[in-house]
Amino acid sequence: MKPEVKKCLYDINASIKNITDFIGKEISFEMFRHNILLRRAIERELEIIGEAVSRIMKYEPTFELKNSRKIIDTRNWVIHAYDNVDEVIIWGIVKNHLPELKQEVESYLIANNKASNE
Repeated sequence: MKPEVKKCLYDINASIKNITDFIGKEISFEMFRHNILLRRAIERELEIIGEAVSRIMKYEPTFELKNSRKIIDTRNWVIHAYDNVDEVIIWGIVKNHLPELKQEVESYLIANNKASNE
């Protein structure tokens, strides 16, 4: 794995951890919806994730990351259509899709670390 790709995977993992920390166990959708700082913080982390995925695809076009196009499109939507960002969709991404992305990214990092140690 190219070092640039590995760095991007670490960045994705860090952003997912940040989002998880922001939300914690006690934040409900209603709390999220009414907290502009929390929403903006999560949107920023989604931008970072999308940018990191975009860079991975540039560094290594054959890299297989599930939903990479959707992740990049989400980044573009949050940045360029900021006035149309829907908190229901953002909440759905956080709750339904980030856990899967986290597992996928961690699998790549673990496999890379094992290969480096051999």
